[in-house]
Amino acid sequence: MSDSSHTSQFALLGQRRFGPFFATQLAGAFNDSFLKQLVILLVTFHATEYTTLSAGLVANMAAGLFILPFVLFSAYAGQLADRFDKARVIRAVKAAEVAIMVVASAGFYMKSLPVLLTSIFAMGCHSAFFGPVKYSLLPRVLAKEELTGGNGLLEMGTFLSILLGTLVAGVMAAMTTNPLWLSVALLAFAILGLASSLFIPATGEAAPDLKLRFSVVSETLATVKMGKREGEGVWNSLLAISWFWFVGAVVLSHIPGLGKEVLQGDTTVVTVLLATFSIGIAAGSLLCERLSGHKVEIGLVPIGSIGLSLFTADLAWSCDSFAAALHASSAKLPLTWTQFLATSGSLRVLGDVALLGVFGGLFIVPLYAFVQLRTAPERQSRIISANNILNAVAMVIAAGMSAGLLAYGVSVTSIILICAGLNALVAIYIYRTVPEFLWRFLSWFVVHTIYRLRTTGAHHIPEEGPALLAPNHVSYVDALVLSALCPRPIRFVMDASIFRVPVLSWLFRQVNAIPIASAKKEPETLERALAAVDAALRNGELVCVFPEGALTRDGQLAEFKPGIRRMLDANPVPVIPVGLSGLWETAFARNGKSTAARLGSLRPGRRLEVKVGAPLPHDVSVEELRAKVQGLLDPVAAASRPQPSEARG
Repeated sequence: MSDSSHTSQFALLGQRRFGPFFATQLAGAFNDSFLKQLVILLVTFHATEYTTLSAGLVANMAAGLFILPFVLFSAYAGQLADRFDKARVIRAVKAAEVAIMVVASAGFYMKSLPVLLTSIFAMGCHSAFFGPVKYSLLPRVLAKEELTGGNGLLEMGTFLSILLGTLVAGVMAAMTTNPLWLSVALLAFAILGLASSLFIPATGEAAPDLKLRFSVVSETLATVKMGKREGEGVWNSLLAISWFWFVGAVVLSHIPGLGKEVLQGDTTVVTVLLATFSIGIAAGSLLCERLSGHKVEIGLVPIGSIGLSLFTADLAWSCDSFAAALHASSAKLPLTWTQFLATSGSLRVLGDVALLGVFGGLFIVPLYAFVQLRTAPERQSRIISANNILNAVAMVIAAGMSAGLLAYGVSVTSIILICAGLNALVAIYIYRTVPEFLWRFLSWFVVHTIYRLRTTGAHHIPEEGPALLAPNHVSYVDALVLSALCPRPIRFVMDASIFRVPVLSWLFRQVNAIPIASAKKEPETLERALAAVDAALRNGELVCVFPEGALTRDGQLAEFKPGIRRMLDANPVPVIPVGLSGLWETAFARNGKSTAARLGSLRPGRRLEVKVGAPLPHDVSVEELRAKVQGLLDPVAAASRPQPSEARG
């Protein structure tokens, strides 16, 4: 964690460690969508030249052939990306892409659908091998505080490239079927991707001793199990990412039907819907960097899931409302995109599609960054491979569910509404299973909507290994403020009476807080707390104890209790002093303010300051530790605090 000032995430585009890789990814994403869309359009509008099969069947075949390699080869692709230098792997994959485009060009010249479908399958293989190295390269070349910004740029560029590939394919298919121009376009972007990959710097071998094993069934299962063993947080993040692709597959697959059958539009209306969604995803992905405060912030994930549910549901309702209004009018059908925009209710539809994309970006980017942050470097590519396998399975299930519901007579808007409900249920399940998501959401919400947090010295908190945080205790939200500045989970030692407050008790239990009481009041609770702290520190966790033993009642730093000395005597770990300033005047402190004054203090933008001191040795005296914490408190804020008589009012 760094306290240095951060430049815009766009500065990464001009740096060799990221720029060439970004260009390589954009070229590959463009070619993926360009080739698939070309084949679908040519078969649709020039069917007799290519096949006797229906356009819908060809579209489904193309989608299936593209996804199949992710199931077959992702496990082996992850091994390769962990075993060899990632830059070398990328260059090999990009060279293969050039060869694949040569095959596709031959397919256009021969007007051979089997050759074209073979090239689509080969591009699926290309993407299956590129995916693990793509996401595992970022943590090798970016600092931790750059991960969210880098992932945001990557998702933004990917979705816009997919959109551009789709649009360019439509324009070219409408203008010409000359195989020469189609081949030139395909090969040009493949060569561009290969050329840019040559400038990607070497990353080194993450797991040089890894033995490569190829087995579709056993290694695929082993890779998925590896993802599950990486930890509950990582595993549930992988499931959440796959769920995002499930929702995306359902919604995006029905955009054409939505535009044609429900909104009564022509192909330009479908294009506007797809463009709006892609721009929304791009905006949401970029927004993550600003909202996260230049760190991996999974507190944004619940915001994303709430938005996904709300705007997926409202998309179904707004489309039905638009269709009902259109049916009552005498509009000439089908609508062009300009006629669609001029029709009442269209802006609500587009707003839903755009916000669906925005909240999708807020959901997916922090999850990818979190997986990268929490995964061991020597296994990152294989963990991403596990995610790709799960994503492919999720998309296949989504396609099956959609086909089944359509066959049963369920309308397109009803399917989208069902998807919104399922998303809400899955979100509740994930946040109950991994409360860290919900806890970090509360931390993010408190710090970004009520307060303006300034942090110094956060780099003193170790990124791994046991340590004991020792802050002053000013308010009921101290734990949330501390969680907001630290990407690691913190085990908080808290007053047993607060721990038992109804409703809140459930949340405290979910985040593994440790209730403690004085030896005089509850000796058994004290001993259990000390044992729990010992176990947590032996397990390499980060533990926070408030040495004062209770909230301050006068705004001043109280004497430290001897309990922290017992913890340090039993566990020789670093102790890190922390000073919290600016919380005494807020609604969450025991400052004697009236209810009206407390509500008034909730105005947004109140400044908080957290200063983290350098780690102290475990044998530091209680008096010296207290002096260090006192020295970290804001002297201006301390001077402005009311005296005890004033505080009691």
